[in-house]
Amino acid sequence: MGRSNSIFGVRSPSASPDDSTRRRPEVDFDPVAFLEDAVKTPSHEDIAEMRQLLVSTIEAQGFAAHVDDAGNTISTRETDEPGPHVVLNTHIDTVAPHVEFSRDGDIIRGRGSCDAKGPLTALLVAFFDTDLQRGKLTLAITPDEEVKSTGAAALDLDGDAYIVGEPTGLDVCNAAKGRFEGTITVRGENAHAAEPQSGVNAITGAGHVLRALETFLDRDDAPPVHEELGAATLEPTMIRGGTATNQIPAECEIVVDRRSVPPETSDSFEHLLETHLRENVPDVEFDVTYDFEFTDRPTPFLEAWETDPEGKLAQTLAAASGGAIRPFSAATEASYFAHDAPTVVFGPGLLADGNEPVAHSPNEYVLVSAVEAAAEAVTETVAAFLS
Repeated sequence: MGRSNSIFGVRSPSASPDDSTRRRPEVDFDPVAFLEDAVKTPSHEDIAEMRQLLVSTIEAQGFAAHVDDAGNTISTRETDEPGPHVVLNTHIDTVAPHVEFSRDGDIIRGRGSCDAKGPLTALLVAFFDTDLQRGKLTLAITPDEEVKSTGAAALDLDGDAYIVGEPTGLDVCNAAKGRFEGTITVRGENAHAAEPQSGVNAITGAGHVLRALETFLDRDDAPPVHEELGAATLEPTMIRGGTATNQIPAECEIVVDRRSVPPETSDSFEHLLETHLRENVPDVEFDVTYDFEFTDRPTPFLEAWETDPEGKLAQTLAAASGGAIRPFSAATEASYFAHDAPTVVFGPGLLADGNEPVAHSPNEYVLVSAVEAAAEAVTETVAAFLS
């Protein structure tokens, strides 16, 4: 990968005061120690302690770090020489519950080990170690990717290339499905269950809606199957209805999960679903009504995105890592950046190991050797843009 020495445990050249943003000073950064500390630090309910660890780590390398109003931790290195702006991004929050840290040789286990504190460690190495000769390098770490993505939605970085750290098994992911969520509410009229004809049974109406959803993907005007991502999906994931066992229910809610592919947007999906329901929910002998609303959230949904697999960013990183170029199977905050500039998702660790879950599971782990390989690959890629 063009580097004769591992960057783990290597001391970088010292920096003079006038180029402190180009090179880090002669201060050792121990990535394995940082990763172990990070996994030991719970961040599933409150990210404050983890964010302080991150800020203090950046500052210990001689770089300024600040936390913006949205909770993002941002550090920037910049030169006077014109050049691209490369952004390194991932998140510090994790899902619940916390899984305690343990280590067995090359394997580090615990919540966040691969999603996404292992990728974060690799990005930190690249941020500290790149010999910056032109352009700008920004580290932007978000606080709530697993929940509402308010941090990422607030970022306005104007980057020319984005590397988003997630567990990809060192593959370079250049596309991902989006995720929309909403509720179809079916409304009827309460009545005594002994006299059902006097009411309007919303659950019965919901059955017609569910049957209509089964044909949604067959529409002629549905988004085409994407060459890399495959077909979009639409699945009912929750159903709620009724308040008493002896009462005809007046309302029933069906929560649906949409995994979109380009070029579908949340607006175009909403219009298509409402059209489909109007056309395919049959008239019944009683007056049931229904409507669809997206789940309320303070940020835009993570929409489908794609980046040219033949472009410089994907090709350089794939050559450096030895991984494949492929889609990512989960929605990520890369969705917010890909409309601005080429964006890829990359990092050590796996979402699943064969049929066994890894990320978000009690068995979450990452290999130290994979973190090292990811760090070297990202460093080499950043250097291709900025050195």
